[in-house]
Amino acid sequence: MVNTPPGLKVKKRKPNSVAGKNRYERKLKAQGYDFIIGVDEAGRGPLAGPVVAAAVLLRSKKFDNCVDDSKKLSAKKRQQAFFEIKHKSIFAIAVVGNKTIDRINILQATRLAMQKAISKLLKKLTLPQRRNAYVIIDGNMHFKLGLPYQSIVKGDSKSLTIAASSILAKVTRDRIMEEYHKVYPQYGFNKHKGYATEAHRTILRKIGYVAIHRKSFLRCLEKI
Repeated sequence: MVNTPPGLKVKKRKPNSVAGKNRYERKLKAQGYDFIIGVDEAGRGPLAGPVVAAAVLLRSKKFDNCVDDSKKLSAKKRQQAFFEIKHKSIFAIAVVGNKTIDRINILQATRLAMQKAISKLLKKLTLPQRRNAYVIIDGNMHFKLGLPYQSIVKGDSKSLTIAASSILAKVTRDRIMEEYHKVYPQYGFNKHKGYATEAHRTILRKIGYVAIHRKSFLRCLEKI
C-alpha cells in the first residue's frame, strides 16, 4: 500500500478503454483466430430510411480518436473516428432500403444487411484468411455464415472491433439521410435522421409520408 503525503491529491488513473474493449479479440487471438471481424448496424428504429450494416477487420488497434459505441459519441467525434477507422481497417458496408424492410420486416432486414456486409468483406480476404476468420456481431441474432461467429449483447460497448463497425454504420446512414434531406427538405431528415422525434411526428401529421418512409412502421402514426 502506498502512503500519500498529507495535502497531496493523487489522480486516479482512468482505465485503458482500448485495452478493456479488446477482451473478446484477445481470447479469439489466443484460440488461433487472426482475422476478427466486427459487425454492427444503424437504423433499426427510425420511421424512414434504410438500415445500414458495417463489417470491420481492424489492421491496427491504436487510435488517436475515440472508438466506442457510436451512440456514446458526438457527431463530430464519430466523423473524426470514421476516417481513422477506414484508414486502419478492411471494411464493407451494406444498405437495405425501406421497401425491403416493409417486405420482410426490420429484424430480417437487419440480419440481411449484416450478412451482406460480412459477405462483401470476406470477398476482400484470401481463402487462407477466411479460414482463419471469426465474426463477432452486436446483438443476439442467429446467422448462417459458414464460419464461426458469436453474437454479443451490447457488443458495441464491449468490443473495439464492433465499436468501429458501429461508427462506420452510423456515419454512413447519417450521410444517406442528409442526402434525402436535399430531396425532402421539409421533413428535416438532416436533423432527426428519420427517427420518431416530436418534430418528425409533427411533420407527418401535417403532410403525411414520402417514398422513403417505412409503411410497416406507419401504424405508429395512429398513436402520435
